[in-house]
Amino acid sequence: MSDPESSAEREATTTAVGSIDPQVIDSIAVTIEDVVAALEANRSANRGAVLRITPPFAGRMRARLHIDGSEGTYDSETQPIHLNPERLVEAVPAYPTADDTADLTDDDLQAHRRRHTDRVAEWRTAVRQRLCEETTVSHNGKTLELRVLHLG
Repeated sequence: MSDPESSAEREATTTAVGSIDPQVIDSIAVTIEDVVAALEANRSANRGAVLRITPPFAGRMRARLHIDGSEGTYDSETQPIHLNPERLVEAVPAYPTADDTADLTDDDLQAHRRRHTDRVAEWRTAVRQRLCEETTVSHNGKTLELRVLHLG
């Protein structure tokens, strides 16, 4: 089932606190709010939000909301994994824009704001209902198959 050489290589990269090899990761735990917030940041303002998995790696890891590129340089040869939040949602629904929620027959700004706020809340609910239980991610030329555990 497992390649002995690969197992030996993984053991050689393991330290007391974890591994530099991301292939030891079996599952990630991520808050539902982080997934929704990352998607919303990207859809509404193209912020470059990712879910970041930081080494050293272990069987179960946390993925946390992060803005890609905001960390500067990383002090280790092993780089964090930046997971696109869309990888955690089946068929991400279109994010409602202000134009989408405008009613051309109604010039009441407060009504438009309420309508838009309601549509965004509906979008967030739809995202929560479409969360994946498994995903794949590429990192340093390797494909990782991960189980996704949703928190909150």
